[in-house]
Amino acid sequence: MPSAAPDMVPSLATLLGQRVLVVGDVMLDRYWFGSVERISPEAPVPVVRVGREEERPGGAANVALNVVALGARAHLLAPVGDDQPGRNLAALLAAARVESTLIPGAGCPTTVKLRVIGHQQQLLRMDFEAIPSADHRGALLHQGPSLFAAAGAVILSDYGKGALQDVVHFVTMGRNLGVPVLVDPKGRDYERYRGATLLTPNQAEFQAVAGPWQGEDEFREMGQRLRRHLELPGLLVTRGEGGMTLFTEAGIYHHAAQAREVFDVTGAGDTVIATLAVALAAAWPLDLAVDLANRAAGIVVGKLGAAAASRQELQDSLSGPA
Repeated sequence: MPSAAPDMVPSLATLLGQRVLVVGDVMLDRYWFGSVERISPEAPVPVVRVGREEERPGGAANVALNVVALGARAHLLAPVGDDQPGRNLAALLAAARVESTLIPGAGCPTTVKLRVIGHQQQLLRMDFEAIPSADHRGALLHQGPSLFAAAGAVILSDYGKGALQDVVHFVTMGRNLGVPVLVDPKGRDYERYRGATLLTPNQAEFQAVAGPWQGEDEFREMGQRLRRHLELPGLLVTRGEGGMTLFTEAGIYHHAAQAREVFDVTGAGDTVIATLAVALAAAWPLDLAVDLANRAAGIVVGKLGAAAASRQELQDSLSGPA
């Protein structure tokens, strides 16, 4: 089934002020930029002379930044460490106008991804992380009901770092309150996402769960089969340059890719689910929300690094050629 025409899209002004709760794995993305002028005499590795350092919110925190970029209100619920990276992350979020409930845990350091960049090329990444404890996760669940009740939509942003080990409870919480719950999944156990409003795997993630297919017809059959099995109102498979395919009870809707030039796909999934959640919070029909998210993805992959699509950029996209 084709997607709706652009002139049928609701006004983007309806996105303003919508409240979206983001729950999931946060991280502090740390960058060391420098120059490489020699090889180390100690080992055959380049020596990077660091000239600049930068920190950015990553993971579910980047999803929240994408929500704010659309003029909506984001509240982030996530575990962090009782440490300086956690405090740095809180300060960055506050500066970006993201409301947050970051729950510190002494035994679980804030996830930090340190990237060493030389001459605009990533030379090394070091990850510092640990799985939240049961007490840490219990504190998340305790905060959930009041935050869910105040939200127009909820995003469960699963990066496999442990914040969503109790994801079944969060999905149930949303269903009981009648709040749309959107999940960016991780891993191969999709049973734990059963009953969510919308699941947004990319094509590789979908194939890892559903298996390989031969041709578009078989892909569509497999998508509908998985959607029905998991009792999902919607399943959206993002397919890179192949666009996006939405599976619903009413039918299958395909949206062709919007990007004119692709520079960097980093964070495109964050942009997609953030745009979907804001649009659903504003009561947009699901297929029109996907069309908007597709346009947002086309904008951010034309930028370098993890980026967000602004409401003005989306307006320009809707006003210009499809």
